[in-house]
Amino acid sequence: MTQIVYDGSYEGWLTAVFEIYEYKLKDIVFAKEEISNTLLFSNTHFVTTNGEKANRVLNGLQQRLSHHGFNNIYFAFLSELEKIEEILFRFVEYLIASPINVEGDLSRIEVSNVKKAAHLTRKESHRMKAFVRFKLTKDNLYYAIVYPDCDVLPLIEQHFKNRYSDQRWLIYDSKRKYGIYYDLENVSTVEMQFESNASSSFLAEINDENEEFFQNLWRNYFCSVNIESRKNTKLHIKHMPKRYWRNLTEKIPNLNKR
Repeated sequence: MTQIVYDGSYEGWLTAVFEIYEYKLKDIVFAKEEISNTLLFSNTHFVTTNGEKANRVLNGLQQRLSHHGFNNIYFAFLSELEKIEEILFRFVEYLIASPINVEGDLSRIEVSNVKKAAHLTRKESHRMKAFVRFKLTKDNLYYAIVYPDCDVLPLIEQHFKNRYSDQRWLIYDSKRKYGIYYDLENVSTVEMQFESNASSSFLAEINDENEEFFQNLWRNYFCSVNIESRKNTKLHIKHMPKRYWRNLTEKIPNLNKR
């Protein structure tokens, strides 16, 4: 058994794939940054992320896959499902060993698992585009806090850059402790500690003085367009799962309402 220790990035995983073939490593498992104590009797291979090696793997995959199939590998990686690195590597092994494109061979678990993981990420990405709710700070920055199942910020940044190109904004992933920040020109990645359950007093300090007023307007509009006789809670939860409600303005009670 060989434990592959890498930095957790997509480029790092690609580098690891290159070195598995380069050093002919067998029976591999992946670990992010730290050695797993459950594999005390395994060999350990430390991977240093290398852009040249990663690009060589990307080029090889691109030659063997359709555009959609090629993107599926990245989307599946961002799903962060348990053992996704091993799942993807098994797919790569099967792909390289075959003389033809195998991405449509859903009878193979290596293929179907990658497709399912990629679908999960695409679904989460689509929902994030709909469920992000911005608030305005006193220094004219629009910010939103999200808690997605998959690491989707890299996939949604272009959407928000195009849609809100005339304002500064920050979307923060409280699960992964990083965000994407747009400064009216470029989108950059920022790391920070900001909890999704930050106290109301703290938010009141940083929010624009009119922010609560506009939030209440949105809540009232949401309530006014709701037709009670056509209420279908089951369908509503299907399209807007409860795990997203924590950061949806219309789902947070109006504290000033009496």
